[in-house]
Amino acid sequence: MMTETRPDPQAIRRAREENPKTRERDLAARLGISEAEFVAAGCGEGTVRIEPRVNDVLAGLEAVGEVTALTRNEDAVHEKIGVYDKIVTGNHNAMALGENIDLRIFPKVWAHGFAVEKRDGDAIRRSLQFFDARGEAVHKVHLRPASSLYAYQRLVDSLVAADQSPVVSVEAATADKRPAHGEAAGVDRLRERWSAMTDVHQFFGLLRSLNLTRHQAVRMVGQDFAWPLDGSALTAMLHRAADERIPIMCFVGNRGCIQIHKGPIANIRPMGPWINVLDETFHLHLRLDRVHDVWAVRKPTAEGHVTSIEAYNADGKLIIQFFGVRKEGQDERDDWRMLAESLPRDVRSSAA
Repeated sequence: MMTETRPDPQAIRRAREENPKTRERDLAARLGISEAEFVAAGCGEGTVRIEPRVNDVLAGLEAVGEVTALTRNEDAVHEKIGVYDKIVTGNHNAMALGENIDLRIFPKVWAHGFAVEKRDGDAIRRSLQFFDARGEAVHKVHLRPASSLYAYQRLVDSLVAADQSPVVSVEAATADKRPAHGEAAGVDRLRERWSAMTDVHQFFGLLRSLNLTRHQAVRMVGQDFAWPLDGSALTAMLHRAADERIPIMCFVGNRGCIQIHKGPIANIRPMGPWINVLDETFHLHLRLDRVHDVWAVRKPTAEGHVTSIEAYNADGKLIIQFFGVRKEGQDERDDWRMLAESLPRDVRSSAA
């Protein structure tokens, strides 16, 4: 547990008042605390602690109607506007499979929850915010003008926690451990298992059995299955997908939630280190300066291979992943495959 001296709730609230334009996440980092601790400081002043009971949250959100779902990691933010529907509950895995809001959730990671009200001029902005044991955000739900405030309040009332203290205890943020054996698994064994896949979901079992991270595997397997791309490939892919109206799947996740966009994209906008997609129901914000390497990855399936574009940060963590839209049991789209295979390659890595 974190034992060092930390700012008290009054100091945190004062920092908020003195920096009204600064994002909570950034202000928390400046104060040397987690975002969950920052949000908790508002309890009793517009913020209510709620139980992070994922199945109950998902079941109650459908009645709230149109909202914005937000999932992020350190380097990418994924926002979808829509309704939480087609809910699948579970203690180990839960899902929302709606047309716009498509989530894969790991409930055991959700440790803290808050219902937050913030005044913005004459308006009040309301959201549900959930964090892991480290105090890092796993998922947020922001109300919109079309949301049902009645259904939202009923959901919050059903989840109110007994403890409304403005202080929350979080675990120390430590680096995720890499597999102990790592690349000692052997290229031949990896290639044998990789080539035998008949479904992309078998990849996770492959990594576990060989004690490899995803990044280690794509670096090891050989360029017939995974090849490094130039740093410009992500921007080029987004622009071409937009220009040619190729529907894509875009995955952004963290330890507690993965959020997926399926469909075409249109409005690609660079802004400083960010490349953004600013469409009607989908917003993506990706920090290109945090991207360390990009890979095109080819996985075998029963219907032929499936190609993804994957970006990793300097720690080898997956930032974002793209596919062409396809239904289970269908071949990969020719236009997506041609796009992926024509992206500029990393000549330096190939030469090495």
